[in-house]
Amino acid sequence: MPMKNAIHSQQVYDPTDESIMAEQELCMERLYDYNHTRPSEHAKRAQLLKEMLAACGAGCWIEPPFHANWGGKHVHLSDYVYANFGLTCVDDTHIYIGEHTMIGPNCVLATANHPILPELREKAYQYNLPIRNGRNCWLGAGVIVVPSVTIGDNTVIGAGSVVTKDIPANVVAVGNPCRVLRSIGERDKEHFYRDRKINWGTCDFNERFILGCNKPQTKKVSMTFMRYKVIDIFFMS
Repeated sequence: MPMKNAIHSQQVYDPTDESIMAEQELCMERLYDYNHTRPSEHAKRAQLLKEMLAACGAGCWIEPPFHANWGGKHVHLSDYVYANFGLTCVDDTHIYIGEHTMIGPNCVLATANHPILPELREKAYQYNLPIRNGRNCWLGAGVIVVPSVTIGDNTVIGAGSVVTKDIPANVVAVGNPCRVLRSIGERDKEHFYRDRKINWGTCDFNERFILGCNKPQTKKVSMTFMRYKVIDIFFMS
């Protein structure tokens, strides 16, 4: 098997192979350029993301610094994904992030792992398992997602959680290890935080969203809003 295919084989391989390291270094050069753009260079950042990532949908934004083993080469973003400062993607294999997902500061999505056997670890061997994150999810600040995890649509992961197993859709999950706390339900259509009620008159949402329809919104989200108005730390009562 060619070494460039070994990283996606889900089998143990040697990541220090020269052909792997040479390609990885080229990816890291682009990542360096991205992290050294000026805050006002919006168009340059958008273009670099298109070049760096495996897929980059409409309206995606990653706040520098962005850290990735392969410079984002194996990161797939659907439309309108927002990631705050300090995202780390250990993207030795594929990471899929669904549309309208928000990622708080200092989150880690890690696909790489190492064998438990000391003799293999001593040789720096590793294996990689993909991560899949559904649409319209929210990962609070400092969330860690480990290899092979899938997170379902619309799910919220509380700040500081360590996600070691699959999490279903439409739930709030927290903790280390991360576990389902509750389902997202009718009360969430009335309250945005504890006993604080949503004032729908000030919210610019379409009727389908208010009714709780799972279909994507027709109205596009402003990325200026996403960059400056997103609440990135999720507090649990």
